Amino acid sequence: MTRIVSLVPSITELLCDLGLAAQIVGRTGFCIHPRDVVRRIPKVGGTKSVNVEKIRALGPTHVIVNVDENEKPTADAIAQFVPHLVVTHPLAPLDNLALYRQMGVLFGVEERAEALCAEFQQAYDRAAAESYPPRRVLYLIWKKPWMTVARETYLSRTLALFGMNTFPAESEARYPTLDAISQAEVDLVLLPTEPYPFRSRDVAGVAALSGKPARLIDGEMTSWYGSRAIRGLAYLEDFVRKMGSVPISSAR
Repeated sequence: MTRIVSLVPSITELLCDLGLAAQIVGRTGFCIHPRDVVRRIPKVGGTKSVNVEKIRALGPTHVIVNVDENEKPTADAIAQFVPHLVVTHPLAPLDNLALYRQMGVLFGVEERAEALCAEFQQAYDRAAAESYPPRRVLYLIWKKPWMTVARETYLSRTLALFGMNTFPAESEARYPTLDAISQAEVDLVLLPTEPYPFRSRDVAGVAALSGKPARLIDGEMTSWYGSRAIRGLAYLEDFVRKMGSVPISSAR
């Protein structure tokens, strides 16, 4: 019998949407969707603080990890005893199609996976057909220190689909640290609700520090791949449409 431990929140949700919830025997504390389903599934720590012995005790046949979200030494340790270590690494919106099909083939739910592919493709085509004004944005994922995302990440490429080009344009680090956000030459600062839990009360302070307009944005809708990405594309369409008052830059 298939026994799955998912260490990737967005993939835990995807597995549930593929009808595989009954086969999930372990998850991280950050795997919170769908709430009414995952609350019955045992936790095995966080994405970067995994309890390997708890996973071993669950006797999984498959453990799903992600290159960005989980630590390689943890994955290597799990690979010593689990029959199938499934490594994922979506880097752009269209990679969701391959992700759905990968899960579909692995767990025998190809038909459900193809239905999700059709939903995603429709949402993607609608977004790609639009013309969005280019804006330079600073997308903050942490404070103390301030951290952002490189353009090679899934998150940044998703934002770029809607004309939001992240700062900095080039970076050796996938998640660069900034000494001061006032140095960022951008049109807008975006404050996501995760991984750092920015809230409405943070907007005015960040705007004052950066000297730029700041907006709160749903971090799950921008950074989660999997089935949530379908809703994420619609969310970002609406988000950009409501940004009319933010100045537009000619720079990319």
